[in-house]
Amino acid sequence: MKKSQNGWPASPDQKEIGIKVFKIKNADRKMRLQKDAGVILAAFAAEFHAQVEPIDEGQVDEWGYAYRNVRGSDSDLSNHSSGTAIDLNATKHPLGKSGTFTKKQEKIIRELCEKYGLRWGGDYKNRIDSMHYEIVETPDQVKARIKNMKLKRSLKWRKRK
Repeated sequence: MKKSQNGWPASPDQKEIGIKVFKIKNADRKMRLQKDAGVILAAFAAEFHAQVEPIDEGQVDEWGYAYRNVRGSDSDLSNHSSGTAIDLNATKHPLGKSGTFTKKQEKIIRELCEKYGLRWGGDYKNRIDSMHYEIVETPDQVKARIKNMKLKRSLKWRKRK
């Protein structure tokens, strides 16, 4: 099976890699994400909404799963292809534009990324992507983080004993 840049399984078949729909707490948004990565990314997005800036209520410019290559690459699959990356408020923070967040917001974003084991596209060296957040841990590390943080999985797809 193909893998995205961060080493997670990627597929155009959403069922094959466990893509589920996650509601972002206190925001009027749902995102399609990998079932484990989505627990982390949805929790991060909820804190982003509460602490950094509200996730837009109008135009839908938040994205999760999308099977595609990294922009500008002919071979590297984007982490969106594995459902392990999200874009938030993309029209406010377009690809290639820096300085769209205040210094205080940037500090909070970096703290939240550290808390959730994410990398922020605003810290990319070659091409700033301030809307973008991605999982940088392995599936096992993500499962351990979910357990350690006592994050809840959606009842809709939780495995029952």
